[in-house]
Amino acid sequence: MLMTRRFFVLLILLVACSGPIGAQPDPATLGPRVGAQVPEFSGVDQFGRRQTLQTVLGAKGAMLVFFRSADW
Repeated sequence: MLMTRRFFVLLILLVACSGPIGAQPDPATLGPRVGAQVPEFSGVDQFGRRQTLQTVLGAKGAMLVFFRSADW
């Protein structure tokens, strides 16, 4: 009985904290579209060097990966 009550309390907390259903943005509307020109940007890489679109663009293009970490 106690385990069942704890389970339901946990379930209610998870549902309450998850936010409204359907509130997630549509990934297709985020960022540039496939084939669209990427805007100019600059940022610091993992070695502390400033990188721009021109410095990362190679002969075959570039693939940018943004990684967000709670450790940074």
